[in-house]
Amino acid sequence: GISTTTTGGGRRVESSGMSASAPFGSAKRPEELLSLSFNQDSGCFACGTDGGFRIYNCDPFKETFRRGFDSGGIGQVEMLFRCNILALVGGGRSPRYSPNKVMIWDDHQSRCIGELSFRVEVRAVRLRRDRVVVVLEHKIYVYNFADLKILHQTDTVANPLGLCALSPTQDSTVMACPGLNKGQVRVELYDLGVTKFISAHDGELAQLQLTLDGALLATASEKGTLIRVYDTATATLMHEFRRGADRATVYSIAFAPGKDFLAVSSDKGTVHVYVVPERASVGGRGGGGAAGGVADGVPSGGADGVPNPAEGSDQEGGVIDAKAAFSFVKGFLPKYFSSEWSLAQFKLPDFTRSLVAFGPEPNTLIVVTVEGTYYKVGFDPKSGGACAQVAFARFLKTAEEEEEGGWGAVRDVR
Repeated sequence: GISTTTTGGGRRVESSGMSASAPFGSAKRPEELLSLSFNQDSGCFACGTDGGFRIYNCDPFKETFRRGFDSGGIGQVEMLFRCNILALVGGGRSPRYSPNKVMIWDDHQSRCIGELSFRVEVRAVRLRRDRVVVVLEHKIYVYNFADLKILHQTDTVANPLGLCALSPTQDSTVMACPGLNKGQVRVELYDLGVTKFISAHDGELAQLQLTLDGALLATASEKGTLIRVYDTATATLMHEFRRGADRATVYSIAFAPGKDFLAVSSDKGTVHVYVVPERASVGGRGGGGAAGGVADGVPSGGADGVPNPAEGSDQEGGVIDAKAAFSFVKGFLPKYFSSEWSLAQFKLPDFTRSLVAFGPEPNTLIVVTVEGTYYKVGFDPKSGGACAQVAFARFLKTAEEEEEGGWGAVRDVR
């Protein structure tokens, strides 16, 4: 069901002009963060809270504006680049809108200009200038943005994480989402009218991401040890990157705008940066067709890689040196298992949930966490190693803290 609504309310406060007499939210505590997401080009990030939503510029770090509601939380905020149109989904203990609805919000008019209603909770929303994609647990709907008419729908395997990636550039329309089988990715090449299926992992998908033009797809499974990169046009495996030996929950994957680097954050607390070569770095086995094939019939190490070298032990029970063991094992396995290790790393001070994106300056990353912390870090594109922290800020504060330090005051640490 689609209807237009004039639901309004909400107050917009520009960051530069807020007076101390108009605090946002409770003076006793910072607002509860319900969602955190970058916009399509990673120039901004948005927070949904139990009292509204906020938009921040990534570099230089600055709160652009915040919208406060007298009652109700925003569980999801999806921006459309930097324009005034956003998609909102209610959330938290007291949702502003039903979690079964997607509200199209025009911030110039301070009201909702459209809504999409469903029988079940909305897991995710993705926007591009001509499309609205709504992700439910077992289905994905694609709408025309101008009139909210449905264009396409597809069934998926259970998708509680709301996994879906949409290329934002105007010259190519690509969508990637879970298929109907565990570990399978469905790739819709809308401009060509072609659907590809990639059997990416043996386990459940944990994350997927497309390049801006939709030409490359990166995937991670629930095991989280390997990141795989595929060519979407041919459904061919191009690269395999090793995050680590231990099981991990991958929180986010990001491609650099030039497609030459890839970054990954996980619950291990380390952000990894990988070099993405132009040519395939593994034997290009295809996964096209309904059955797929990339991860099928691999040796007993599983599709997520060789038996973990760092967890191995020798006959006497002593631990084997991880890299020595890995190079030893590689000699007995197909070239397909020659996964690449990260070029550069940034260790967060805690293991909190984090999102990573590439900054507008070359060789920089922006990392934001659910604890309300912001990091800008730099990496050496040649020698790699530990990333250098360039700036730090806190963006979730109590009203008293904001009065003392201003909104999201940034600290340069160079």
